[in-house]
Amino acid sequence: MVETKKSAAPKAPRGHVVVNSERCKGCGFCAQFCPTGVLAMSRGFNLKGYHPPIVADAAKCSGCDLCGMYCPDFAIYGVKNGRKPESGDA
Repeated sequence: MVETKKSAAPKAPRGHVVVNSERCKGCGFCAQFCPTGVLAMSRGFNLKGYHPPIVADAAKCSGCDLCGMYCPDFAIYGVKNGRKPESGDA
């Protein structure tokens, strides 16, 4: 008899990223410094003509908000799941 291993249930993401693409000027700091590789730069343009970031792999997000700390335009922030963003956040 052959035993089959049960695959572990996929882990729920620990956080998520909120992007305000119209504020973005396409510097790429968020994607470059994301420690888990969640972000990538879009091929599309926002209304200002810049390439905003997109969430390339949401399951990897830890909600650390390093993307938000590096963003000079306050166009992105990370939130740990289970925590509601404060009013006034991007």
